[in-house]
Amino acid sequence: MLRRKPDAEAGTMFDTVTVGLDGTRESQAAVDWAAREALSRGATLQLVQIHETGAYPYSPIAQDHVEHEWAHKITSEAVDDLAGRHPGLRTTVELEAGRPSYVLSDFSTRTDLLVLGSRGLGSVLGYIVGSTALPTVAHAQCPVILVRAPESEEPGLHDHAPAAEGGIVLGLDLGRPCDELLAFTFDAAARRSAPLRVLHSWGHHPPAHGTRPALDAEHARQEAEQETELSAALRPWREKYPALEVHAEALTGRPARLLVDAASGASMVVVGRRIRRSLVGWHLGPVAHAVMHHARTPVAVVAHD
Repeated sequence: MLRRKPDAEAGTMFDTVTVGLDGTRESQAAVDWAAREALSRGATLQLVQIHETGAYPYSPIAQDHVEHEWAHKITSEAVDDLAGRHPGLRTTVELEAGRPSYVLSDFSTRTDLLVLGSRGLGSVLGYIVGSTALPTVAHAQCPVILVRAPESEEPGLHDHAPAAEGGIVLGLDLGRPCDELLAFTFDAAARRSAPLRVLHSWGHHPPAHGTRPALDAEHARQEAEQETELSAALRPWREKYPALEVHAEALTGRPARLLVDAASGASMVVVGRRIRRSLVGWHLGPVAHAVMHHARTPVAVVAHD
């Protein structure tokens, strides 16, 4: 059973960033990203190593004591490495047993941010995020960041890769605006002093009959309405963060494709996910699902009511 925050604790700050560590290149990249994020927040970095159990547990290591030794080894190496590179970083280690997605979803109720490694795809074909990341994102109560490992497989080139210096991209659905999504994104951009690009995709279905000038005029009218609505939705946040550089665009086209394209060169792309109370199903909308799989930059998925 997953523990959920009581309503009275909805705004609780835990001053922790939690990252899953399993020894893969993706989790190593996630640890690097999470360490920088924890430092920027003045938070403690919590490394979680999970011994998998469940209906169909699988481990390439046959003996439990060997697996425990391996788990301690990779966490100790990670802590030592972080201490050498980030002397001011506070770290803790949690060794847990259970189904990884359940354990991590549980941690999401008592941390400010959950960071996971992810194997996504750059093409439009196929879906590979991982058996742990996908269900964790679907049920997490805090924002989740999915971090891809650098593509180079050459030794040393993926170690301690610097953070991308591009701006932050936010996908915003004006039909379902939410304070949680906007608060996370504006705060992330402000702490990085990074420009923020907000994209809203709206569908345009011209009438079957009409002259080209009339159709163009109708498109221009609808576009102006969408831009006005987008500007109004962002106005309180621009006033709260007056020094932040914000570019807002109302565009036609498939939202997932627009976001994946815009993510190229960005330091992060942010999408929302509505919280559903049922424990069955993925609980991911099509846009978040597609961006998670195809964006090469870190993807932040923010749960909201």
